[in-house]
Amino acid sequence: MRNKWLSAAFLLTAAGWGANQFSSLLGAYQAELGLSERTATGMFALYVVGLLPGLLLGGPLADQRGRRPVVFGAIVISAAGTAALMAGVIAAPWLAVGRLLSGVSTGAVLAAGSAWVRDLSHPPFGTAAEDGVGARRAGVLLSIGFSVSGLVSALIAQWGPNPLVNAYFPHLVLCVAGLALARACPETRPREVARGPRGSGIRDPRFRQLVVPVAPWVFVRPTVAFGVLPGLVTADLPGFEIVYAGVATLITPGFGAVVQPLARRVARRGERAPAVVGLLAMAAGLALAAIAVWWAQPGLALFADLLLGTGYGFCATFCLTVVGRIAAPSTLARLTAVFWSVAYVGFCAPFAFSLLANFVAAPVLLVVLVGLALLTCVAVSARDQADRDGQQRRRADHVQRLRDAGVL
Repeated sequence: MRNKWLSAAFLLTAAGWGANQFSSLLGAYQAELGLSERTATGMFALYVVGLLPGLLLGGPLADQRGRRPVVFGAIVISAAGTAALMAGVIAAPWLAVGRLLSGVSTGAVLAAGSAWVRDLSHPPFGTAAEDGVGARRAGVLLSIGFSVSGLVSALIAQWGPNPLVNAYFPHLVLCVAGLALARACPETRPREVARGPRGSGIRDPRFRQLVVPVAPWVFVRPTVAFGVLPGLVTADLPGFEIVYAGVATLITPGFGAVVQPLARRVARRGERAPAVVGLLAMAAGLALAAIAVWWAQPGLALFADLLLGTGYGFCATFCLTVVGRIAAPSTLARLTAVFWSVAYVGFCAPFAFSLLANFVAAPVLLVVLVGLALLTCVAVSARDQADRDGQQRRRADHVQRLRDAGVL
C-alpha cells in the first residue's frame, strides 16, 4: 500500500502531458494549417476557459464523491480531447473542442489528483511523515508530464510523418496505461465529512496573503518560456523552430521538477522562503529573457528558461505545501482547485503578449513583468518574520488532519 501514490501520480503525469503537448506545435499549426499567431496563442486562453470549470467542479466533486472516480473520468475526457486535436487537421474547429476538453480534464485531475496523491502519501494510506511530501510528489510528477510532452511532440512534428496526428499518440498510450495502473489505488476521501480547523480554507489569512499573490506566477513562467520566447528568438534558426520550442518546453517545467527537493530544504528557513526564492528567480529569468529578445539570442533565452523553471518549481511547491497545511482532508481537493484556478491565470500570458505586441515592444513587456514579480516578492515577504508559533500551528494542523482521517 505504501507506494500506491505512485500509480495515482502517474495519472497526473498523463494529465500534464495532455495539457502541454499542444504548446510546442504552435509553429507547426501556423505553417501547416495557416493559423495566425493570434489564433494559435488564443488556444492557450481557450484551454483556460475549459480548465476553470474543470477545477471548480472537480474539487468539490472529489470531496463529496471521491477522488478516484473524478480522476478516472477526467482522464477519459483528456483522451477524448486528444482525439479531437487529432481531428483538427481535417477541420480547425476540432482544435477548439480539443483544447476545451483538455482544459476541463486537466482542471479536474489537478484538483482531485493532487489531493489523492497527498492522501495516499500520508497516514493512514502512506508512510510519509514529513509535512509537504505529498504536495511535492504531486508537483514533481505533474511537472514531468508538462516538460517531456512538449519535447516529444516537437520531435515528432519536426521529423515524423503526419506530425499533427502522430504527435498525440503518446498521450493516448499514457492514458490507457495510467488507468490500468491506478485501478488498484484505494479511495481516500474521508467517509465522514468533517469540518476543518476554524479559519481554514479560503478565509485563512495564509491563503489570502501567501497563496493568492504567488499562484499566478506559477504558470507565467513556463508559458512565457515556451509560448512567447521561441517565437521571438528563433529568426536565425530556420527549420529548427519547432525543436527549439520543444527544448524550451522541456527545460522550464523539467527543471522545476528537479529543484523541488531543494525547495524543501529552503523551506526550513521559513514558510515563505521558497516563494521569495522563486519570485527572485522569476525576476532574474524575465530580465535575462528581455536581453535575449533584444539581442535575438536563442542560447541566452534557454538559460533564462532555466531560471524561469527554478521559479516555477519553488513557487508550485510553496503553494501546494501551504494549501496542504491549511485544508482539512474533507476540503483539500476544493482548496487545491481554488489554488490551481488562480495559478492558471498566468496561462493567459502568451495571449496577452500577442494582443499587446502591436503597441509595446516585447522586451518592454518582459521588463514590466520583472517589476511585477519583484513587487509580489516584497508583498509576500514584507511581514515575514520569525514565526514563534509557526511550528506549533503546523503541528496542530497536522494532528487535526490525522483526526479527520480517523488515524487519531
